[in-house]
Amino acid sequence: MLRLTVFTVFLALSSALPAGHRDVRTLKDKNLLVDDIKFPSGWDINSGLIGDQYRWPNRELIYVIDNAFDAGERGIVEAAMNEISSKTCIRFRQRSNENDYVFIQKGEVNSGCWSYVGKIGGQQVLNLQRPEFEGAGHCIWVGTAAHEMIHAIGFYHEQSRYDRDDFVEMDWSNIPQEYHYAFDKYPSSMVDTFGVPYDYSSIMHYDAYAFAIDGRKPTIIPKQPGAKLGNDQLTDYDTQKINRMYNC
Repeated sequence: MLRLTVFTVFLALSSALPAGHRDVRTLKDKNLLVDDIKFPSGWDINSGLIGDQYRWPNRELIYVIDNAFDAGERGIVEAAMNEISSKTCIRFRQRSNENDYVFIQKGEVNSGCWSYVGKIGGQQVLNLQRPEFEGAGHCIWVGTAAHEMIHAIGFYHEQSRYDRDDFVEMDWSNIPQEYHYAFDKYPSSMVDTFGVPYDYSSIMHYDAYAFAIDGRKPTIIPKQPGAKLGNDQLTDYDTQKINRMYNC
């Protein structure tokens, strides 16, 4: 049976974040899960999507970068790749004629930051929203791009792991009802943590204020006093999980 793999790590989807951070807007798309994860139409989260067939062969993620990115933006995308490849066994290689690859797209305004999870076959889009104007929220940041690339490598969000209640609690009263699903957790029969401890600081963890109704109050409260939630760089635990998934 396939096991859904939850990266003990993940992205902060909160309009309360200032420009320059992971500012992800809600996307009204029936195929989007927790806003920055996308699945092909007809796929079922409960079927356990992540198995060996969804991993990139030879630990190489094949990609094409949208020509719409300018030189500086392309440098940011490449820096995100380097953040991952310098700390893990994953390598990124530009497409020549491969059938399966990630198209890193410079998305339109309000298109959001999102990726499919794992290798799904054929061209799969990883979307990085462009800014509407200078200073406006967008997704072209090293940390955000790296987060989405880790989804494409095959990982979900950290706070969705089955044991998360031992480490964090949710303030459901500060989360809009329509986004409660974004804080779902998966049972141990569906997820694999690779034996790596819960990682408050993971690049894949939601920010403390994700989806907050009242941006002055956190939606996720760590049980470890002073713990910072989320990160713009891979942690040691992030590295361990990726390397264990890819057996390296």
